[in-house]
Amino acid sequence: MKQTRFNIATGGAGLYEFTPQVAQWVEGSGLLTLFIRHTSASLLIEENADPEVQADLRAFFERLVPPSDDPAMAYLTHTYEGPDDMPAHIKAALLPVSLSIPVIDGRLGLGRWQGIYLFEHRRAAHRREVLAHLA
Repeated sequence: MKQTRFNIATGGAGLYEFTPQVAQWVEGSGLLTLFIRHTSASLLIEENADPEVQADLRAFFERLVPPSDDPAMAYLTHTYEGPDDMPAHIKAALLPVSLSIPVIDGRLGLGRWQGIYLFEHRRAAHRREVLAHLA
């Protein structure tokens, strides 16, 4: 069993790949579990070859759950932390906050075009913490 935490600085809403950091840390064989310790960000395994994929994902979720100052979101009551806060919690409720990835002979069992991403849902920069457990 092996554990660590990855600290990921974000510059606002968007997807931040941290596959290289995880790949450098893993060893042996087992199951890697990643868990984000925040309620306004998520974890994703997504294509890492074309940056348009990340841009389209961000645009889709922005349309699906717009900021609380959008008239379509007038029903929200948790608005005192800014117009992006409650929508960030909704996005995090819809998307995974943990991932399981096989590790085989010291290598992540990801597909050719897959990468591990932190999906920041807030507009401001944050320092996010992802716990890793390899067993």
